[in-house]
Amino acid sequence: MAKSPKPGLLGSLAIGGAAIAALLAVGFLSYRSWTGLGDVEMSLHGWIAITLGTVVTLAVGGGLMFLVFYSSRKNYDDPGENP
Repeated sequence: MAKSPKPGLLGSLAIGGAAIAALLAVGFLSYRSWTGLGDVEMSLHGWIAITLGTVVTLAVGGGLMFLVFYSSRKNYDDPGENP
């Protein structure tokens, strides 16, 4: 199977710029939504739920990325030999 060409510097900058722009857009929209709610109080249980949701989401994402790199390093992604 032919390997796909690696992106050049311009392609890498475009991908990085798009990722940063998307992150900034999400942050801006989140801030606007949060401040647009007005004077809303959140209880301790709400803060605990947000914190736990964030921690669990980051842990799952980190665990999945670890498995991707582990699988790649151990060559589990390569096709096996037929006996």
